[in-house]
Amino acid sequence: MSTACYFTFPTTYNALRAEKVLKETPYSYRMVPVPRSISSSCGTALKCSCPEIEEIKGLLIDANVEYEEIHELEEKQNNFSLKALFKKGKDKDGIE
Repeated sequence: MSTACYFTFPTTYNALRAEKVLKETPYSYRMVPVPRSISSSCGTALKCSCPEIEEIKGLLIDANVEYEEIHELEEKQNNFSLKALFKKGKDKDGIE
């Protein structure tokens, strides 16, 4: 399992401002829907690498971007791909 960190925001406006601040940096991030295990007022979260969390947090504070919380979540690795899902072959009952 891998770990990812998520910033949650009180409003969509703050989420968009965070994205704008991070566009000009070398940090890897993605704006994603808030995971079900996280509660938030805004439906958008910033997903980033946990080792970079302090630097990103500092940038957001310096830019006066308000965030609610930072969450660290373990993510399950999926062992399938679209190619594997559509692979022709027999199913468990021997039917092609």
